[in-house]
Amino acid sequence: MDTVRKMNDNTSKPNVKKLILIVIVIWVILSVIFGFYDLDISIAVVDETSIWGNFGADYGEIPGYALIAIALATLLGSLFTNLKMQKIPGYVGIIVGVLFILFINDEDYVNIGWSLIFSLLIYIAITWNKDWKRYRNISGVIALLAVLNPLLFVQITKILCGRIRFRDLDPGYTNFTPWFLPPGIIGGGSSFPSGHAAMGWMFLPLLIAVKDRKIKDPLKVLITVLVIGWGLFVALSRIAVGAHYASDVLFSTGVATIVTIFFYSKFYNKRK
Repeated sequence: MDTVRKMNDNTSKPNVKKLILIVIVIWVILSVIFGFYDLDISIAVVDETSIWGNFGADYGEIPGYALIAIALATLLGSLFTNLKMQKIPGYVGIIVGVLFILFINDEDYVNIGWSLIFSLLIYIAITWNKDWKRYRNISGVIALLAVLNPLLFVQITKILCGRIRFRDLDPGYTNFTPWFLPPGIIGGGSSFPSGHAAMGWMFLPLLIAVKDRKIKDPLKVLITVLVIGWGLFVALSRIAVGAHYASDVLFSTGVATIVTIFFYSKFYNKRK
């Protein structure tokens, strides 16, 4: 058994490195293409009245917030040994959701509040008799991804780059800038990179939970389709309404993928 385990460890590391290399190569190729054709792509596809595009704008981030809340509740709850005590952070998250609805007069916060309430209630009900320590590793990956991508990378880069959104460009697109020549803080824009896309890809770590299942396993197929499908939908919806360029969503997607693969390797090796 030890020999087999060592062989699995040795073969997994090259696979992870190969996967990261493939992602980086694709990322570089697309970044070069979008660097030259960002504006042309947006001119061709943007429709600010798009129903599905505006749906992504209004609700694209909400599932990501719900998942982050579940991850944080799990991490905090796993500090307790008593199963009922573990659920206390979940109750706190539900109360926060109620406060959002009652006291913050903003539609976005109200939607987030409802998402916290329903997601945490369902999660607690499903895992009522289960030890949340079992989900601590995957929850840690989700929490770290949230900190590194939507919080740090996206927010800091937005400020430093100051790229103007397509829908805010002057007539004739005279103030358009490619992603590799941002106007900087003085630009005052917040197009690069996409926060919605980063939140749309928050579900990527869930692929770790089904990685050991067979390729044709129904649950693995369903989760893979939902995770990748939702991420692509949110990313494309931002381009469709002119809120972001193709390169904006590309960089949010690339960072989410690299970070997830990196922590997958750490999570997998640690578990082994």
